[in-house]
Amino acid sequence: MANSGSLSANIAGRYAQAVFELTRDEGGIDQLATQVDDLQQALRDSDDLRTLIQSPLYSREQQGDAIGAIADRMGLGPVLANTLRLMARNHRLFVLPQLVERLKSLIAVERGEVTADVVSAAPLTDEQQQRLTETLAQKTGKKVRLDARVDESLIGGMIVQLGSQMIDSSIRSKLASLQNVMKEVR
Repeated sequence: MANSGSLSANIAGRYAQAVFELTRDEGGIDQLATQVDDLQQALRDSDDLRTLIQSPLYSREQQGDAIGAIADRMGLGPVLANTLRLMARNHRLFVLPQLVERLKSLIAVERGEVTADVVSAAPLTDEQQQRLTETLAQKTGKKVRLDARVDESLIGGMIVQLGSQMIDSSIRSKLASLQNVMKEVR
């Protein structure tokens, strides 16, 4: 029996592939990329949206009406907006985060990009983002796109994840390392 994570990824993958192919055929990959970024930001920022897609208390009709209104308000293109409505009708909105991730992956492959997930203790300035992007592009030989967010618990520094590689230069991890060394000395 498949676990629920792989089932969700499988469902999201099918919807994402359909959205991607339809949009690519229409020449709208750049527009889709912007819409997917906006949708990802909405998922991060809105507790109400996360509740809407996860709660079994909302009927299919309620989810469809709500996600349709959200799609219209965000200005999502017809392919993505109609897919979200279809997902609501099929009671599949719970896979929206996986859909977003899969679409981002498909778009990146199409563009020859790699995405670096960056978590910093404070927001990165435009200059810092540009320098980091250039450095990572030199190391990978590909166009690098940053997906940056802030986590103040890092105290200082940042964590960069690029594919399977991770660079953790956060103060939090350095303090944890120092704490481990001190425990060994006792």
